[in-house]
Amino acid sequence: MGEEIVKLKKISIMIPTFNETENVVQMADAVVDIITKELPQYDYEILFIDNASTDGTRDKIVKLCEGNKKIRAIFNVTNFGQFNSPFHGICETTGDCTIPICCDFQDPVELIPVFVHEWEKGHKIVSGVKTSSKENPLIYLARTIYYKMIKSMSSVKMIEHFTGFGLYDKTFVALLRELDDPIPFIRGIVAEYGDGFNRIEIEYEQPKRRAGKTHNNFYTLYDGAMLSFTSYTKVGLRLATFFGIGVSFVSILIGLVYLILKLCFWYSFSAGYAPIMIGVFVLGGIQIFFIGLIGEYILNINTRVIHRPVVVEEKRINFEDEE
Repeated sequence: MGEEIVKLKKISIMIPTFNETENVVQMADAVVDIITKELPQYDYEILFIDNASTDGTRDKIVKLCEGNKKIRAIFNVTNFGQFNSPFHGICETTGDCTIPICCDFQDPVELIPVFVHEWEKGHKIVSGVKTSSKENPLIYLARTIYYKMIKSMSSVKMIEHFTGFGLYDKTFVALLRELDDPIPFIRGIVAEYGDGFNRIEIEYEQPKRRAGKTHNNFYTLYDGAMLSFTSYTKVGLRLATFFGIGVSFVSILIGLVYLILKLCFWYSFSAGYAPIMIGVFVLGGIQIFFIGLIGEYILNINTRVIHRPVVVEEKRINFEDEE
């Protein structure tokens, strides 16, 4: 009898990149090193998904793919943002489990074996949760406030200081492929469905970026906050409704008081234009604020109705076995 061929379980490491020329090779080396040394009983693949880098990152990814056929790559035609591209990358992995990890080393590669061991215990989702960070303390504080706010307002039990770093079993990845969401928010999806996949949390301290500059700015952080706010909360619309009712009631009450005073004391009562001007500016400011807030919800709806692809690919490397 011939020897039975045992198929090894495969671990997929998904690494999104955008202008990470100083980190991409080092990240690939670190991942290969930790898997071959600490998880030799597993097969692996590394999938880079690049968001139209312009600094030479793609050239280095091409060389990595040429040197190791277990390293794959997807090049997007343009930058599809910090949420769509990683989500698409997760959906394109082929392993028994998938671990998305940032290329800047702020997601510790040392946690890969920890995640895998928890996965083998039966946890189909393992979430990495930051307990502290070596980043700017003010930014970390702002993130903490944001997470607590969104958690208190959301109908879904959101996960504080969870960025998507973790492990996802292939059954959960299959669910992601079925969602058909043009603006997927992986943090909210994990929070919404995680309990059904025996989710567990692993705490860690977030290290500093290894090299290069962060690509996050006010706009990208605001975009992420609004995506979670408009996708997983109703509080903005409810607040606009209740506040509108309250302001209308107060306005009607004040109007009646002025009318009564004017009718009863028409010969002596004169408040001038000050109350009118104050009322116009206060109500105008409130209206503009809530129009903008409602506009964020409408923008979210509009994006989903248009239903463009999550990403559009330009090129794939080392996917020949699927053709």
